[in-house]
Amino acid sequence: MFDFMGRWKIWFTFSGLLFLIGLISFIVQGLNLGIDFTGGTLLELRFEKAPAVDQVRSVLHEFGLEKSVIQQSGTDAREILIRTVALSNEERVKLTNTLGEKLGKVEVLRAEDVQPVIGKELTRLAVIASAIAVVGMIIYITVRFEFKFAMAGILALVHDVGITIGMVSLLRAEVGAPFVAAILTILGYSINDTIVIFDRTRELLKSRRKGESLAELSNRSVNQTLTRSIYTVLTTLFTVVAILIFGGKTIQDFALTLFIGITLGAYSSIFIASPIWLLWKEREERARKAARA
Repeated sequence: MFDFMGRWKIWFTFSGLLFLIGLISFIVQGLNLGIDFTGGTLLELRFEKAPAVDQVRSVLHEFGLEKSVIQQSGTDAREILIRTVALSNEERVKLTNTLGEKLGKVEVLRAEDVQPVIGKELTRLAVIASAIAVVGMIIYITVRFEFKFAMAGILALVHDVGITIGMVSLLRAEVGAPFVAAILTILGYSINDTIVIFDRTRELLKSRRKGESLAELSNRSVNQTLTRSIYTVLTTLFTVVAILIFGGKTIQDFALTLFIGITLGAYSSIFIASPIWLLWKEREERARKAARA
């Protein structure tokens, strides 16, 4: 049986280094905000012949705009909506002319500057919603398990989200609406994996062996659920990696965020959440024994 709990200082040091690297990146260069946050230019074009989205994106790639949002009209396949970073009039004209030269005659139906899709108010509401979700998790886990389990799980979530944001900053992945969806997905995934381990710990506490320490019990719970944790994260990551490789430019950053967060979620459930609970519980037992002495 592998001693996960006895090496908690190694796990905490490793996580601390990752968090520090991400924090430095976040402070120095911030996040690479996409047009959902910064606003940009909206172009609505009608081609003589309906082009494929990949053809349009290949032309945009020449201008460094391959991550732009490209939508094909459902009623008229010849109409293409392009949402990209802010462009000057000269840049719009040059882009439109190039599209016309390579994809056939094109007519500009609309060209305008647009405001960010995700404004300050929506961001504030998202933060409030996340806070409510965290409070709900704390209440639920406290009722089903105990408060120490709840706080250990929430601290693991903070670990996952904090390092994910730092790594996204470090890798300069674009942050847009899909990023928000990825973070919320990571929250749900991570707490689910943690709860599975905590549920086994709770069951083992009910039939705790005579003379068995809390560290030994916690190690048993992690080892007994380890196979399930590995299978779960691998089957999930297979799908995420497929999206990352074959999903196209528009969702690659979303898939990258998911890959980082889901990997961290599996890691923190084993190496962070359980040791936090154990250290807190051992401190409580020592205090109880000292009070009796």
